[in-house]
Amino acid sequence: MSRKPKRGYYVRGQFVAEGSELDLELQAERTGGEPSRTELKKESEDLQKLGEALLDLRTGLFERLDLPEKLVDALAEVRRITNFEGRRRQMQYVGKLMRGLDEAQLQAIRDAIDEQQGGSAAETLALHEAERWRDDLIARDEALHDWIAKHPETDVQQLRALIRQARKDTQPDAESVSKGLVPRRGRAYREIFQLVREQQDHE
Repeated sequence: MSRKPKRGYYVRGQFVAEGSELDLELQAERTGGEPSRTELKKESEDLQKLGEALLDLRTGLFERLDLPEKLVDALAEVRRITNFEGRRRQMQYVGKLMRGLDEAQLQAIRDAIDEQQGGSAAETLALHEAERWRDDLIARDEALHDWIAKHPETDVQQLRALIRQARKDTQPDAESVSKGLVPRRGRAYREIFQLVREQQDHE
């Protein structure tokens, strides 16, 4: 079966396939290095997405950016608009204003977004770690020794009492077992988690 020929053209006796690196270089030469309409459209969409991310940026990080007043007002207007079409048009205007920012300002925005997302990821990780320790402390006596070795400043007596109470609370009674209910979790269960989180914050 014959292979379908590649689309392209010849330049000085050399075949240039469409979309190849050489094709892009020749196109750039023809346009004097000016970006194509497709590239401009992509850049505009990228800046608009960056503008949308600014809407979710927490106040401290947003204020630190010291953005132009026109852009700040335009973003505030987006938050006020509830109509889908009106919001879409306003975001296009935000994208247009974003094009007026220099590369240093755009990089500062990207850094602020990364900082916020990184902080959220770290917080989620810390919560999962605290949940793991809480469950382990209730399940195994050895986990208490591991915890004390890592956090010697812990009030051991208080933690022991909470573990004993949490274990007592999670013992299912005959009625719960017959109904297939999960054991209830009392105040001690929540307090162990809180104690672990507080110790993590002091690390």
